[in-house]
Amino acid sequence: MAVKVLVVDDSGFFRRRVSEILASDPTIQVVGTATNGKEAIDQALALKPDVITMDYEMPMMDGITAVRHIMQRCPTPVLMFSSLTHEGARVTLDALDAGAVDYLPKNFEDISRNPEKVKQMLCEKVHTISRSNRRFSAYSSPAPAAAPAPASSQAPASSFAGTAPARTATPARAAATAATHSPAPKRKPYKLVAIGTSTGGPVALQRVLTQLPAGFPAPIVLIQHMPAAFTKAFAERLDKLCKINVKEAEDGDVLRPGLALLAPGGKQMMVDGRGTVKILPGDERLNYKPCVDITFGSAAKSYGDKVLSVVLTGMGADGREGARLLKQGGSTVWAQDEASCVIYGMPMAIVKANLADAVYSLDEIGKHLVEACV
Repeated sequence: MAVKVLVVDDSGFFRRRVSEILASDPTIQVVGTATNGKEAIDQALALKPDVITMDYEMPMMDGITAVRHIMQRCPTPVLMFSSLTHEGARVTLDALDAGAVDYLPKNFEDISRNPEKVKQMLCEKVHTISRSNRRFSAYSSPAPAAAPAPASSQAPASSFAGTAPARTATPARAAATAATHSPAPKRKPYKLVAIGTSTGGPVALQRVLTQLPAGFPAPIVLIQHMPAAFTKAFAERLDKLCKINVKEAEDGDVLRPGLALLAPGGKQMMVDGRGTVKILPGDERLNYKPCVDITFGSAAKSYGDKVLSVVLTGMGADGREGARLLKQGGSTVWAQDEASCVIYGMPMAIVKANLADAVYSLDEIGKHLVEACV
C-alpha cells in the first residue's frame, strides 16, 4: 500500500517540486497540499495522511504551531524542511519538541543540481518516518522545551519528532519487549558514559540528560547524527535545559565529570586514555559524520571495561560494531527499548547482536545512569 503524503509549503514552486519528486515513487501517493499551517491542520484531519512534509515560515500559521495542533488532534509523522543555519537549527529543534520526526535541508540549489540524490533522500525519509513508532507511544509527550520560535522568524522550519501507527509484533520486538524488564544496574566506577543516537535522538537526549544532577560523577560524550550547522545550537539548547554542562566538542577538550561533549556535525570524535578529545575531519567513506562506531571504538581502546555506553533511537545500525568492541573489553552496553523509540533501528541492531547488557525505556535511562555511576 502506498504511503499517503500531505505536502505543506507556502511556496508554489517548492510544493510542486516536492509533490513531483514524491509522485515519481510508485510507493508514495501525494494526497493533498496546503499553503499554510491552518490549511495543514484541516487537510490532516480530512485526508488522514501517513506523513506530512512541513515548511516553517508560512502565512496565517507557522509550521511549528501547526505541528503542535496536529499532534494534539490527529498525531501524524511530520518531516520538516530546514535551512542549514544556526537559526534554522534552533527552529528545527523547536519543531522537534513540537512533535516532528525528522528534517531535511531546504535547498533549492540541490533540487536543481542533484535531483536524483534529493529524490532518494526525500523518499527514503518519507518511507522511514511512515514506520516510526510515535503515534501511540509515550514518547509523544515532549520533554521540557525552550520557548518556541516566534511566527515572524525568517528561518524555514525543520525537525525530528512525529508519530505513526503502532507496528505489529516481530520476533525482534518481542525479544526487546521481554528484555525491557532488565534489573536495575550495578554500581561501578565508570570513567566514561558514551551515548549514540540518530532519528529521534534530540528529544531522547534531552529527556535523558535533564535527569542527571549537576554533580554527575562521570564524563559524557554524545554522538548524534546531525549536520555541522546544527550541533552547536543543539549543545547550547541542552546546556540551558540541563543541570550538567553541555558543549559542542572541540579538539583538545578534556573529559571531566558533569560535562557532556557533543560530537560536532560533519566530523568524527575520538577519546584517548589521557581523557582528551580528538576531533577529526569527516571521512567521505563513512556514512555518518559523526559516527557512533568511531567514538565507541576509541572509548573501548582507551578505557577498557570502564565505559557505560547507551544506544538510543535511530535508523540503521551505527553503534553496533563499536558496542561489540566495548563488550569485548568488558564494558557495559545498554539499548533503548522499542516501545519508546521513534525509530527502532540502532537499538534493535544492538539487541539482535546480543550485545545489550540491559534494555530500558527512555524514561528509565537517566535514572539508571545516576544509579550506575559512582
